[in-house]
Amino acid sequence: MSALPGGFGLGLRTEHYRDFIDFGDHRPAVDGVKVLSENYMVPGGKSLRVLDAIRRDHPVVMHGVSMSIGSTEAFDLNYLRSLKALAQRIEPAWVSDHLCWVGVYHHNLHDLLGRRLLLENVSSCVSFQADEMSEWAFIAQPAKRAD
Repeated sequence: MSALPGGFGLGLRTEHYRDFIDFGDHRPAVDGVKVLSENYMVPGGKSLRVLDAIRRDHPVVMHGVSMSIGSTEAFDLNYLRSLKALAQRIEPAWVSDHLCWVGVYHHNLHDLLGRRLLLENVSSCVSFQADEMSEWAFIAQPAKRAD
């Protein structure tokens, strides 16, 4: 099932689970759901079972907040493996994350995959003493290297 661009999507929260699972003949009037990837990068449990059930009837897009693409630290390979496994399981319409860093000294502060990845703009309104390039030059680098 593919997502409809421009349709109405819902950011899935645990309080919505019942509406999707216990809907009887009345399914929620949404064109798809957006999930926070990290909430479902687990080996099992209720949340993942509910997401599997929702995915049977609705397109899903995955959005993460922990890839830390803009970091100077190496990628967390365990994170990437977990993200890839979830994407293979759910087969989302797309996977996205922020083009910024989310941690320092191996601590996640919360502010590849064999598939296309959407990158959102940098979520910073300040410049840093260690900046090596302007924000637009930084954004241009992955765009030039991608298709």
